[in-house]
Amino acid sequence: MAKLKLKGKDLRKIGFPNGRVIALAINQAKAQCKGMSKEEVLTLLGEILEKPAVFTSHEVFGPVAKELSEWQENSTALEAPLKTKEAIYPELRTKLPDYAIYGKEGIDEGAIHQMNVAMKLPVAVQGALMPDAHHGYGLPIGGVLATENAVIPYGVGVDIGCRMSMSVFDIPASYAKNNKHELKELLNDNSRFGTATFKQPLEDPIMERGEFGEVRILKNLRDKAWRQLGSSGGGNHFVEFGEAELYEGNDLGLPAGTYLALLTHSGSRGLGATIAGYYTKVAMRQTRLPAVAKHLAWLDLNTEAGQEYWIAMNLAGDYASACHDQIHRRMAAALGERALGRVENHHNFAWKERNAEGRELIVHRKGATPAGKGVLGIIPGSSTAPGFIVRGKGEMAALNSASHGAGRVMSRAAAKAGLSSKEVRQAIDKAGVTVIGSGLDEAPMVYKDIHEVMERQQALVDVIGSFMPKVVRMAGGR
Repeated sequence: MAKLKLKGKDLRKIGFPNGRVIALAINQAKAQCKGMSKEEVLTLLGEILEKPAVFTSHEVFGPVAKELSEWQENSTALEAPLKTKEAIYPELRTKLPDYAIYGKEGIDEGAIHQMNVAMKLPVAVQGALMPDAHHGYGLPIGGVLATENAVIPYGVGVDIGCRMSMSVFDIPASYAKNNKHELKELLNDNSRFGTATFKQPLEDPIMERGEFGEVRILKNLRDKAWRQLGSSGGGNHFVEFGEAELYEGNDLGLPAGTYLALLTHSGSRGLGATIAGYYTKVAMRQTRLPAVAKHLAWLDLNTEAGQEYWIAMNLAGDYASACHDQIHRRMAAALGERALGRVENHHNFAWKERNAEGRELIVHRKGATPAGKGVLGIIPGSSTAPGFIVRGKGEMAALNSASHGAGRVMSRAAAKAGLSSKEVRQAIDKAGVTVIGSGLDEAPMVYKDIHEVMERQQALVDVIGSFMPKVVRMAGGR
């Protein structure tokens, strides 16, 4: 029987919205509809899209119907336009201002071009490009941009407040090497990815925040946020155990040595994605930029839309932190331990900060880590490469920033087309790491050499420790 060939563009053609519902529909169809033709599946999905409430109990596409129902409810709730100023049509600067680039030799031209465009925005004041930078949407991944009284939703990104969080336990590091099976079971039992969520999330004050009732974009998102609380997204998000080595003077108040540690990477799930998608559309409606810069449309913070986005963005960031907290609480309880220390930092966010002259700016860090003087952070490598615990040096030329990881050298499409499961498995086995889930697009070789990236940002951070993955869980497996 021929394999069902169904792609995202097929679903978008019949009206499916962008987002995880497309991946969910494709996965369900490929797994459960092997006796149906592509045309039959698309016809059924079209019927579900038209009246999702009728299909919420469908044995195969029930979850898809529920996602579509929520999407329709949110779309209806947001139909009334915000009070906005008349659309503006700003022009880009003709002269490119100077900005700092760290490790230019390792950054692709696409990312540099995107940063050049961003620096020509009339609201741009200062910028910097981190050594892990690569092409993204709007602002490049690894791009840092300071503006005056303007926030760019795509300068923050879709996964608002995505972050790294590490807990250090009073357990010898050798435990990770000698008890891989037990740690694998802990990861399987206490973490969820993508569409999989916990039947009963842990209680958390984030869900009682007043913003859920005050900002209309958030009013219909609370229930979904509750269901996804404590879970992780797909893609490059992970939950992993490994060996943390802390150096002398590590700022965690712990003796130098090696410890068992838990490291997590995830963001604000559907809450952040919905906020980003909606306010990006609002910004593009208000600020009509030339095509090359259209995704860099901004919201004036003096407008209703700008104020709403700022409130929603901050809630999404706090929600992402709450998700990490739940993961770490579950894992600590399963280990029967309390964490000795914790390090957490986030990216895909905008901060109000003052420059050297005392001028308040909106600093967007899209895939960049805050690295103000004395600020702690974690910069991961890949599933088979070490990450580094760092202390910021407060380099103003970099807008107090550093890389958020190693950065990609291969796109997801290129990885899926050019890599084989066998060679990826060999690389993982050679490193002595156990990886649960993941795919070719998250293979170790799609990332830059983390040691080279760290070498290129010595002016930005001091290294105070390292983390080596041993048992890694990502989306797609148990």
